[in-house]
Amino acid sequence: MNEAALTLEGWYALHDFRSINWTAWTEADDEERAVALEELHAFMEEWGPVEEAKQGSTAVYAIVGQKADFVMMFLRESLEALNALETAFNKTAFAHFTTKSYSYVSIVELSNYNGGNGDGGDPMLNPHIAARLKPILPQAKHICFYPMNKKRELADNWYMLDMEKRRELMHSHGLIGRGYAGKVKQIITGSVGFDDWEWGVTLFAEDALQFKKLVYEMRFDEVSARYGEFGPFYVGNLLTPESFEDMLKL
Repeated sequence: MNEAALTLEGWYALHDFRSINWTAWTEADDEERAVALEELHAFMEEWGPVEEAKQGSTAVYAIVGQKADFVMMFLRESLEALNALETAFNKTAFAHFTTKSYSYVSIVELSNYNGGNGDGGDPMLNPHIAARLKPILPQAKHICFYPMNKKRELADNWYMLDMEKRRELMHSHGLIGRGYAGKVKQIITGSVGFDDWEWGVTLFAEDALQFKKLVYEMRFDEVSARYGEFGPFYVGNLLTPESFEDMLKL
C-alpha cells in the first residue's frame, strides 16, 4: 500500500452558510425585528470570550452572489462545540428569518509534505505550528472559500503517487502560495470522512483581486492542473455586528 501523508490536526471548523428570507424580514413588524436583532447580537457577543480564552475563533462575512447571504465560520475545540453553536443559532429569533444554504465540516490540518514538526517532540509546543493549527481568524475585508479533492482517475490518481513525488509536487505548489504572503492568508481544513469533499480552503485578503490572481496562478501548477478537482467558490465581505445590522435595515 502506498504511504499516506501524516497530518497534524487542530481546531474543528464549520462554515455555516445562510440565506435571509427577505420577504419574511420586511413583513415582520418592528418589535419582531428588534427582538431578532437583539438575540443575534447576544449570540455574537459570546464569541469574544471564547477567542480570548483561546478556545476557538469566529468570523462572519456577507456573501456576494446568489449562493448565500452570509457565512459564519467557526473554529472550536470539538465537534460537540460546533453542534452546540448550530443549535444555539437555530434557537434565536433571527434564525427563523434564515434558511440553510450550505455547510462544510472539517478540521484545521497540516501535513508532513512540508516537513511537519521535524523534531519528534510535541508539535503543539512549537508556537509556529500551534498558531497554524489553532489560528485566530483574521478580520480581513474579504473571504474566499472553496472545497476541493485530489483526483483518483486512471493515470491522474494522486493516491497512487509515491510519497517523494507527492512531496515534490506539494513543495512546488506551496511556493506559489508563499509568493502571496502578506497579501492572502490561507487556512486549510481537512474533511476526509467529515464532508463531501476532501479539503476546504479558506482565503482572507484586504484586496479581493488577490484571490483571483492566486487561484489562477495555481491553475498552472501540476498539483492543480492535473490532480485538482474544485467545488463551488464563495466570496464575500467582512460583517461586523454594526455592518450586519446595517445590512438588515429597511
